[in-house]
Amino acid sequence: MPDQPARPARPRVVIIGGGFAGIAAARALRRAKVDITLIDRTNHFIFQPLLYQVATAALAPSDITAPIRWILRSQRNAEVLLAEARDIDTARRVVRVDDDLRELPYDYLIVAPGARHHYFGRDDWEPYAPGLKAIEDASEIRRRFLLAYEKAEKTEDTIERDELLTFVIVGGGPTGVELSGAIPFIAKKALHSEFRRVDTRRTRVVMVEAGPRILPSFPEDLAQHAARDLADLGVEVRVNSMVTGLGSDGISIGTEKIRARTVFWAAGNKASPLGKLLGAPLDNAGRVKVNDDLSVPGHPEIFAIGDLATLSQDGRQVPGVCPAANQEGAFAAKSIIRDTRRQPRKKFHYFNKGDLATIGRSRAIADFGRVKFTGRLAWFLWLFVHIMYLVGFRNRLVVFIEWAYSYFTYQAGVRLITDVERYKPPASVSI
Repeated sequence: MPDQPARPARPRVVIIGGGFAGIAAARALRRAKVDITLIDRTNHFIFQPLLYQVATAALAPSDITAPIRWILRSQRNAEVLLAEARDIDTARRVVRVDDDLRELPYDYLIVAPGARHHYFGRDDWEPYAPGLKAIEDASEIRRRFLLAYEKAEKTEDTIERDELLTFVIVGGGPTGVELSGAIPFIAKKALHSEFRRVDTRRTRVVMVEAGPRILPSFPEDLAQHAARDLADLGVEVRVNSMVTGLGSDGISIGTEKIRARTVFWAAGNKASPLGKLLGAPLDNAGRVKVNDDLSVPGHPEIFAIGDLATLSQDGRQVPGVCPAANQEGAFAAKSIIRDTRRQPRKKFHYFNKGDLATIGRSRAIADFGRVKFTGRLAWFLWLFVHIMYLVGFRNRLVVFIEWAYSYFTYQAGVRLITDVERYKPPASVSI
């Protein structure tokens, strides 16, 4: 009997990153005749827009996460590896992972590792001002936030108590605004009746923005509305205020000192260092300047997407937001499918469905181009959109119940202080 001809090998697609972009790419390839390996250094997908609610004790980490294996459980052409990408050899087309540098060969590579907070050359500030990109970050911020009140309850020093009740948020983008708006509500409503020696209503929240206004990605009139809402909540909004010093006792803005024991960072993003391994031009934030089909210049088999990519469209940069990451992931996958069908690729076009930001209870802004909303209507729209985009029915149901409970009782339901000894405070430093 003559030998049967060997079946042609299916293209191997390696996806680095299990965030919005990576998951969207894997799902879009579910019916493609390819073999997918998705690698991530954690085993879970995070719904990042609600991380601030974990940080401010409104939701539990499990409410906004889902195991990556569970998300792709029905996709027979996909496997998931808990691993960390260490190196990319573009000449040999392999990704090296973990300390043993195990090699994963690829025919197509989708790089979507996400980003971390950017301290603009002052990484020594990170121990004093954690950012918010991962579940671990949210848990640490929640720990510091709640511990500040516990320490204020114990101290007899009025100056120390004032510093403990002062919270500084650096950065006036959506994350900074959401953090700043959530803290006064919890302090004045949820915590007030639980402490005996400290009046949590005296909490001071200061949001510091280096630019001329907050929410620069929104129209100016909506940004001004958000600033007024924050002021109504008691938040001090400081614009044109660049942080020049930061330590364990607060921040400096030029010669001015704001004394605070708790500072949170929401001032910028820094791309993954994996971008440097692709041999492509980078921008100042380390993002890859991709072609109009999201491929890496000189490497049509490699796609950089999500927070790792920068691309201009209609004179404006495609924003580093979750809807854009979803669209980029799906588009990269469709480009691979077109390649397998010997069809020409298309140009990526980002469709902006609208921008939403919440400021606090019943306060939000919504921008849909010609149509804009503010107040309670925008807030309910924000609630609906975020619940619908959560992964899994269980998460949607739990978050809906938690939000309803919080709305009617004015309580924050996940006020847990964990890992008290694990994260030792940095050595005292004056600035």
